[in-house]
Amino acid sequence: MSTTAPATAPVARVFSSDNAAGASPEIIEAVARAASGQAMPYGADESTAAVRRRLSDLFEREVDVLPVSTGSAANALSLAALTPPWGSVLCHRDSHINNDECGAPEFYTAGAKLVPLGGDDAKIDPGELRAAARHKAGDVHSVEPSVVSVTQATETGAVYTLDEIRTLGSIAGEAGLRLHMDGARFAGAVASLGCTPAELTWRAGVDLLSFGATKNGTMTADAIVVFDRSLTAELSFRAKRAGQLASKMRFHAAQLDAYLTDDLWLRNATHAGTMAVRLQEGLKAIPQVGLLGTADANIVFCRLPRQVTEGLLADGYAFYHDRWAPGVVRFVTSFATTPEDVDHLLRAVERHVV
Repeated sequence: MSTTAPATAPVARVFSSDNAAGASPEIIEAVARAASGQAMPYGADESTAAVRRRLSDLFEREVDVLPVSTGSAANALSLAALTPPWGSVLCHRDSHINNDECGAPEFYTAGAKLVPLGGDDAKIDPGELRAAARHKAGDVHSVEPSVVSVTQATETGAVYTLDEIRTLGSIAGEAGLRLHMDGARFAGAVASLGCTPAELTWRAGVDLLSFGATKNGTMTADAIVVFDRSLTAELSFRAKRAGQLASKMRFHAAQLDAYLTDDLWLRNATHAGTMAVRLQEGLKAIPQVGLLGTADANIVFCRLPRQVTEGLLADGYAFYHDRWAPGVVRFVTSFATTPEDVDHLLRAVERHVV
């Protein structure tokens, strides 16, 4: 009698983004369960209420929650609720809202201006923020500084420490500015710091959080977490007007509910970060590779010789390269990345440096 060897999962070769990963099985199962029976539409269902309760528990205070379908919608709607059309959003020059959202923040705010600031590791420099927060404040000829937007974790994979977030929150508060956090990889930051979500957000002055989940295991669901609940009514109208009030909201909510159950959100992020460390340590051992920055979350930047980049591309690997500078490569791991995926990539790099 012949036997067939068990099939092995193919090696993943896409390291360009954590958006390339699928969804956690728990999320798929939750969506399948939500497909049975009936539920009230437009967020009046029990799953949406459960998500609000879970997030209130997670953040150790009463919060309001608006599930949305994309992180761009979460960011743009949040900023619109915090910024008048004549206002300005102070953000890092490398932030997602400044470079990768096709003008959505400006569109949703009806014309507010993004003011990009500098700082190492894509973190806003406190000195620059302090100056910008007061620059032409009250001058009718200029945009009015209105809100600070920080990205946690940053676009380089770095994570703001608690002290750094508190410092920026203090500067914003002293200047009368609101504070928004783009948390597309919020779970990765919490996993890296080992802190509580409350410490990283409202206790540091954050008014609104774009709570990212799609990069970390859900299918089509992110959320706006509202700490200043006086903003909820306006956000609700803005979400409807923007087409983000889903009629069958239970499918968004089912994903988020499963994501928050049994700390799936944190377990997924911890795994993605562990895979990034594994990749970083492996690259560090290859003399021809120059690491750039620190993989606090799940993003690894390095400098590769041209023949290595070309060889990896020929092998079918997908990753961003030469976007930031010649020879600079970005690898992103995810909750679905396996140790075998990382080791296979490292062997390919070693093969091409020879």
